Amino acid sequence: MHETDQLPIDWPQPEPTLVPESGAAEPDASRPWFIPVVAGFLGATFAVAGVLAFDLGRTQNTITDRVTERVITELVSSQNVGSRAAAVALVVVPSVVTVELPNASGSGVILDSENGYIVTNEHVVTDAATVSITLSDGRKYEGEVLGTDMLTDLAVVQIDGDGLTAIELGSTAGLIVGDSAIAVGNPLGLRGGPTVTVGVLSAFDRQVRGDTPSEDLFGMIQTDAPFNRGSSGGALVDNQGRLIGITTALGVSDLGAEGLGFAIPVEVVSRVADEIIATGSSGHAFLGIEGTTELVDLSDGAQAPVGVIVSQLLDGSSAGANGIRTGDVITTLDDQPVTTMEGLISILRRFSPDDQVTVGVNRNGETLTVVLRLGARES
Repeated sequence: MHETDQLPIDWPQPEPTLVPESGAAEPDASRPWFIPVVAGFLGATFAVAGVLAFDLGRTQNTITDRVTERVITELVSSQNVGSRAAAVALVVVPSVVTVELPNASGSGVILDSENGYIVTNEHVVTDAATVSITLSDGRKYEGEVLGTDMLTDLAVVQIDGDGLTAIELGSTAGLIVGDSAIAVGNPLGLRGGPTVTVGVLSAFDRQVRGDTPSEDLFGMIQTDAPFNRGSSGGALVDNQGRLIGITTALGVSDLGAEGLGFAIPVEVVSRVADEIIATGSSGHAFLGIEGTTELVDLSDGAQAPVGVIVSQLLDGSSAGANGIRTGDVITTLDDQPVTTMEGLISILRRFSPDDQVTVGVNRNGETLTVVLRLGARES
């Protein structure tokens, strides 16, 4: 996709709106995701609810006794936390850290115990070169920010410490709506170690909308496991304690929190973190098209999305160089079904420049297969 492309969505909307069935190529990441110190989507909407990204947490002296008492009571007495959740917590809690800046805090997850690599959200570390890292056992380290990626809202921090516990990486493949989801983070800057909350996976491939299209996140996991301020960068794990996402955003409406949280899929997390560790930054794949969701009429009068119709081939387009034409309808990418423009962008987020992929195309009723190497998206 091209950095100038935008999905045709009005910003902001005071009333609930629906994500349209059309879009253009990926928006660019030239603007910061979040307003400094307090990070959030201001005035954005997501379907019938708005979407508000977590702020960076709060310093300890802003937390009231009432809030502290309520959170502790829920953790101790909740009947939703059974033996499986307790077992998962024992495994995951040592891998979750607090990421602190002078006036705010967030969460992070240890990916590599030997090298001290920790993944968190870009909006947690903002422009900081160093941050304070507190482990679940209370040990504190100075962490070096190795790099950030605004497009996916991810960052990697490194500490030099012994006895670290890396989280086990899982996969979103094979997960279905209703599967268990457990969130572990450090909400509200509370002392005493991470907080564990339990829920289910509510949906996949959500588009989380920012103030502008360039601030959108694609392919997000939705869960009802409760998130709070300061949980940004924490772990969303399956019922085996394996990482399936990094908690990033919270759904709200004008009535307040709606019990919807959003996490970046582990496949995107792994790719971006590996590239930041290797080079200090992350590249993003470029297919080189503009397109919209193709709809077909059904016999009962409904319309159904069936792919992405290519409306334009952009300069340097890998798609165009390998035989894809305007008017073609993209139906698969790397054997994954493509039905909407948003879905195509979600799949592309998992690939790096120069990755080889197979693109399935419908051209005037004929099914074609195109093998190509993805280009690099300009920042």
